[in-house]
Amino acid sequence: MGENVTDPSMLFKAKDVITAIGRGFSPEHAFRLIRDEEAVLDILDLRAVFGKSEADIKRVKGRIIGMNGKTRMIIEELTDTNIAVYGHTVGIIGTLEQVQVAREAIEMLIKGSMHATVYRFLHRKRRQLKKKMLEIWKEPTEEK
Repeated sequence: MGENVTDPSMLFKAKDVITAIGRGFSPEHAFRLIRDEEAVLDILDLRAVFGKSEADIKRVKGRIIGMNGKTRMIIEELTDTNIAVYGHTVGIIGTLEQVQVAREAIEMLIKGSMHATVYRFLHRKRRQLKKKMLEIWKEPTEEK
């Protein structure tokens, strides 16, 4: 424990964990920010898009969450992120690359893209990410 206390970045991580819990994440998901050193927290403020229009914010939150949480769950599964829709914000926890893809999908929903279009985008991004990971792990001896 002593080594982490002297690490100044742990102060920022602790602040992010508190922010994440305050934005609707379970403590278990928020602690991913400490467990995974590559994990980041991204908060999307819906007021920045819709101003104070509660009706628009409520409508778009419904699009992001989906029926019985289906859309949010699909985005989480395909990007390996955790997402919390709470108040006027959408929070995303994951690696920088995962968060960027999830945020792009959420922004597509905000702009009115059909759910099927967003799901196709997510599947394509997931395939690209898997391909990239496979290339990283390829044996260097295959190049002979």
